[in-house]
Amino acid sequence: MRSDSVRRLGVALAVAVVLAGTAGVATAQSFQGGGDTVVVGADESYDSVEGIAGTVIVRGTVTGDVSTAAGSVHVTESGTVGGDVAAAAGTVRIDGGIDGDVRAAGGSVILGPTGGVGGDLEAGASYVELNGTVDGDVQAGAETVVLGPSAAVGGTVRYDAETFVRAPDAAVDGGVVRDEGLGQPAAPDPIPGWVGALYGLLANLLLGVVLLAVFPAFSARVADGVTQRPARSTGVGLVTLLAVPLVLVLVALTIVGIPLSLVGALGFAVTVWVAVVYGQYALGVWALSFTGWESRWLALGVGLVGVTVLGAVPVLGALLDLAVFLLGLGALVLALRGAYDRRGDGPVGGRQATLDEVAGDTSAA
Repeated sequence: MRSDSVRRLGVALAVAVVLAGTAGVATAQSFQGGGDTVVVGADESYDSVEGIAGTVIVRGTVTGDVSTAAGSVHVTESGTVGGDVAAAAGTVRIDGGIDGDVRAAGGSVILGPTGGVGGDLEAGASYVELNGTVDGDVQAGAETVVLGPSAAVGGTVRYDAETFVRAPDAAVDGGVVRDEGLGQPAAPDPIPGWVGALYGLLANLLLGVVLLAVFPAFSARVADGVTQRPARSTGVGLVTLLAVPLVLVLVALTIVGIPLSLVGALGFAVTVWVAVVYGQYALGVWALSFTGWESRWLALGVGLVGVTVLGAVPVLGALLDLAVFLLGLGALVLALRGAYDRRGDGPVGGRQATLDEVAGDTSAA
């Protein structure tokens, strides 16, 4: 449902900002980083819990904030959190006391009868159930929202749900409001769509010019990989697209891996952009091969403009964009591998060979 997506996005962004600042450190008084299961024991006191885990259980005291992405998050009846809770998880359940605010996104968000929130509660999930106490306001977007018989809200309950159930004994001091605006799409973008498309075209054109000018032979090799070995390039591109994000996630789960995974994600994002431009360039080379013209600059223009125009066609455009991207990514990976293998052939003119020199003839096409 639309409200579910809006709420999940907002909470997930908040959690991501917190996680980006973690340094992957675990001490006796706090947890930061990644792990399988994180448990704050009944007789333990942590300054904060920040990171990624399969399961997070708070049975003791966290004097600061709990900010996590996990399979499940549970603040038990004996658990207390002195700060805020920001959680994205399959299940978020609060049976203890939270002094600050709660922002939660997941499959289900449940405030048990013994649970209490000193601030506001904001939830986005398929199922939201409130049976405890919230001193502030409640904002919930879900398929189902339930106010149980022991629910007590000091402020206003705003919700957008297909199903809303309120027990007769549920107490809401500020009233209950059905707010369909929680699920309304964002205001129309004041920038016309064609402006965004033109900006993307010019940005890709600029990157393409740089690539062709600085690495002419390497760029030609990438294009050859697309036009001469399309099946292999597509397969390598698909494997790379699936494998790299998985590796980055696995690295992020290690103690010191979060900074490395962030750097890796940034590098992969740049690689994706380069792959898209190379894929469009290769498509232009293929198109010009039917005319007998040979010009890398003209091929770049034909490829970029052609993909931009055809990309506006529903369904066909999306399939074309995906195919061009996979072709470009696979051919780029294969060309980089080939250039790396040829670096061992010896120096060029008494110095280390450059990327373009090991790719082949450096003459402009």
